[in-house]
Amino acid sequence: MSNEPESNGSAGGLFGSCPLPISAHKEIVLAHGSGGKLTQQLIQKMVLPQFENDLLNPLHDGAMFSLNGARFAFSTDSFVVNPIFFPGGDIGELAINGTVNDLAMCGARPLYLSSAFILEEGLPLADLWRVVQSMRQAAQVAGVSLVTGDTKVVDRGKGNKIFINTSGLGLIDAGVNIHPGRAQPGDKIIINGPIAAHGIAIMSVREGLEFESEIKSDTAPLNALVQSMLATAPDIHVLRDATRGGITSALNEIAGQAGVGIRLQEAHIPIDEAVKGACEILGLDPLYVANEGKFVAFVRPEDSELVLSVMRKHPLGQKAAIIGEVVAEHPGCVTMKTRVGGNRVVDMFSGEQLPRIC
Repeated sequence: MSNEPESNGSAGGLFGSCPLPISAHKEIVLAHGSGGKLTQQLIQKMVLPQFENDLLNPLHDGAMFSLNGARFAFSTDSFVVNPIFFPGGDIGELAINGTVNDLAMCGARPLYLSSAFILEEGLPLADLWRVVQSMRQAAQVAGVSLVTGDTKVVDRGKGNKIFINTSGLGLIDAGVNIHPGRAQPGDKIIINGPIAAHGIAIMSVREGLEFESEIKSDTAPLNALVQSMLATAPDIHVLRDATRGGITSALNEIAGQAGVGIRLQEAHIPIDEAVKGACEILGLDPLYVANEGKFVAFVRPEDSELVLSVMRKHPLGQKAAIIGEVVAEHPGCVTMKTRVGGNRVVDMFSGEQLPRIC
């Protein structure tokens, strides 16, 4: 399939005389929201060309800009997870933590959030109250204030109980320069703990599955952990939370943006045995399963052991591990040495393993 946009004539109205960029899909499918290849195509072909500017072009977790000598990060995210309550969390906690974490991945200290609710007619008020209380508690834990918002209601059957959008503003301290383009050969790649718990927690509820040990979502605010890392090593090159599409999508995005290769060590990637077993039963590759409290850090080799030590002292980094490194070979590509000694390419997922995961 060609990478060049095809045209089916004028889109009219919104796009004026510009041709509508399409590929094999002429309508939105669930995989367009997976964080994988179709998501990237949607952004690169349709959205980015219409709004291209210096703040948007890096396609980071948030826009970073300066005002009156201070540096800020601004981010937004929407949450449509199904079900809205799941082991270890709910859509409200997820909405707060998600935007807090996007700001943290910019190296910012999150300060203020907005929240917009889209509520479906018939949503029990008890459920809404539970979500709001969860958001309040999550904001307190993360140390942020919710300062503005909006509420809309749609007809019964026109939504899925509740959708939430959160946007956030954070302050970036002097000397911090987190950017996906800064990944460079020699950098060590560190993850703060075991992968794939969130996706499996969601799937267990959807499918009514029971495992020997309850698998809970890893949703958590990462800003305090990140700040402790930056206090130790201010020149961390890249941070990226591994949400939709798992660690694979995050690493492929960075490899492409920085024009470098990435080499992973499968044996070093932490995963809890219960999650690993569930993935095997369900036929899922944990590298592609969503997380909500995990991120990768690209750190100079001379700083890597110190950063790892600091991370392991924090509750959200006790099982942190170095899982790979940046290499000059195969730019834009992620490879992995397997447990049996072979090598495989770890590409972005082109479909949708778990829809409506966040």
